[in-house]
Amino acid sequence: MSIAPGVLFTIAGFPVTNTILATLLTDAAIITIVILLGKTISLRPGRLQNIFESVVEYFYNSVKDIAGQRASFIYPWVTSFFIFIVAANLIEFIPGFESVRFLPNNVLHEDGEHGFAFLRAATSDLNLTLALAVITVIASHYYSIKETGFKSYLSRFISLKMFPIMLFVGFLEFISELVKFVSFSFRLFGNIYAGDMLLEKTFYFVMPLEVFVGLIQALVFAMLTMAFMNILTEKHH
Repeated sequence: MSIAPGVLFTIAGFPVTNTILATLLTDAAIITIVILLGKTISLRPGRLQNIFESVVEYFYNSVKDIAGQRASFIYPWVTSFFIFIVAANLIEFIPGFESVRFLPNNVLHEDGEHGFAFLRAATSDLNLTLALAVITVIASHYYSIKETGFKSYLSRFISLKMFPIMLFVGFLEFISELVKFVSFSFRLFGNIYAGDMLLEKTFYFVMPLEVFVGLIQALVFAMLTMAFMNILTEKHH
């Protein structure tokens, strides 16, 4: 299994990979479930409604305990990331998800197998995990400016108080924001990619562990998003 996703075809020069197809499948599954829940929502919820209500309630209460009133705009991001990443991680356990192979011109890959998986876990693609990281960081800084004001936001990175100590602290703060792109994207990508590699070799032994790791990585990503948004939207003194 190569690090780069397999290109299935191109549209106007844009490569459509097996991970993009898996992402669209994940989105379609989530949207379908939401539509079905919307049509069957009841005061006496069924099992599926109970699961989703429990997830939303857990994240809302967790964010509210930490961020207070700011939970109203933080928890939708946190919950959405969790649901998407969990779905993207677990959808790969559908029978045939990675076993059906695409054979472009019968190309022999480094792993000794012809072609590559027609569908591959979306979160095993660094492009997707980096995109999630970029969205998280940009959204955090947007709400920081909106909630604290541009002057307070800028003072996190540029301050002439106790010169030059605070200026250096601001520089380190700026570097830490850049590091988030790497830490967010590689943490999720590395764990899922490594799990997929093991899953190829020892399916029955690794599958329960891979399910657990998928859930934990989704929770970690969501909780880190909550923490960063909470920190950046607090008034800076």
